[in-house]
Amino acid sequence: MQNQILKSGFEELGLEYTDEIEKKFNIYKDLLLEWNKKINITRIENDEEIYIKHYLDSVIFLNNNNKSIDKKIIDVGTGGGFPGLPLKIVNDNFKLTLLDSLRKRIDFLQLVIDELKLKNVELIHGRAEDFGQDTKYREKYDICVSRAVAPLNVLSELCLPFVKLGGHFAAYKSENISEEISGAKSAIEKLGGKIIDTKLIKIPNSDITRKIVIIEKIKQMEKIYPRKAGTPEKKPLL
Repeated sequence: MQNQILKSGFEELGLEYTDEIEKKFNIYKDLLLEWNKKINITRIENDEEIYIKHYLDSVIFLNNNNKSIDKKIIDVGTGGGFPGLPLKIVNDNFKLTLLDSLRKRIDFLQLVIDELKLKNVELIHGRAEDFGQDTKYREKYDICVSRAVAPLNVLSELCLPFVKLGGHFAAYKSENISEEISGAKSAIEKLGGKIIDTKLIKIPNSDITRKIVIIEKIKQMEKIYPRKAGTPEKKPLL
């Protein structure tokens, strides 16, 4: 029944659903539930909810324009691997980097990557503020995605440093964030970005609607950003 939820969700989103994709998502789910008993990865422990609120929610970013493209993508504050790993499972052409500040979550993600035999996936343990200043990662990615819980102005300072000129940051947000978007425009401009689209997408087989804010990197970012670890949250850009 749960796999039918995933399959019908893929069909609604116009994404190809194969036996191999189903197998990988099932292995991922089993590992997630097993590890969640040891460390806090997710509050969602029901199979059906995992398929909807983690897997389908993650892949709603994909469409005919990007479901098979060969791009470098980074997921900042990935947690249990969302949305990055589901995006990689569906589009193996992505060269994926997953960044998280908790070592145990990185250990979990390494196991998932090994079990699923995924290639071109890099794991980073650390803070976005630190790696956003690292020349190895700064402005090296075509796409940054994040489902991390933070206001858009804060999230933009953590994520836009990774995006190359002409690249994009896709922020997974809740439906009712019009004021948050308006309040973040000045900060995004300071960071060299511009909001070019907001996609309102209903998660299949649910009554949940996501708003994905698409921000393009239109100019080089000043070297002072991102500021030191903790500063973006304590003193958000206005």
